Amino acid sequence: MSQSATPPQQPQPQPEAPAQPQAPAPTPAQPQPQPQPVDGNPYAQQPGAVPPPPAPSAPYAPPAPPKNNIALGLVAAVGAALVAAGVYGFVIGTTKHEIGWAAIGVGFVIGLAAGRLGGRNPALPVVSAVLALGAVYLGQLVGDAMFIADEFGVSFGKVFFDHFDVVQDAWKADADPLTFAFFAIAAFAAFSGAKKAAL
Repeated sequence: MSQSATPPQQPQPQPEAPAQPQAPAPTPAQPQPQPQPVDGNPYAQQPGAVPPPPAPSAPYAPPAPPKNNIALGLVAAVGAALVAAGVYGFVIGTTKHEIGWAAIGVGFVIGLAAGRLGGRNPALPVVSAVLALGAVYLGQLVGDAMFIADEFGVSFGKVFFDHFDVVQDAWKADADPLTFAFFAIAAFAAFSGAKKAAL
């Protein structure tokens, strides 16, 4: 009796594992096109670029109120007038001439001091101009006293303080139209300097 042969068993197909996504093969890096400057300006906004967000703004601060301290302005102007008169007189005494720029400097220093420390008080430019007139006059007297002191070989203090009437007479004798022009120049410089320097 013949036995029927059992068919050989066929291997059962194994279920396939799900396909893993494969990463694309690395490609060589492509150079990115560089944006070209607009109108030659490398910092100008490039076409198609997203503008940066605006910077946060600081809260609005109201401007400080203008200074208006007439007392401080007057003290500063008087101090500047005395110093400027002494310097102006020294310039006249050493050069033996009145110099226009020195008169302008006298007025400007007085106006600057009054305006910077006194502020925008409308009286300060006028007061500065008056003080500039006095400073130029005092400076011219100092210069004349230096002439007299040199001529007679005595000290400046003795001439200026002990013989002030002689110094004034010498000033009157020497005064000419140019002398008074220096007054006007100094007064104008003081008036305009105080206006410009006011904060």
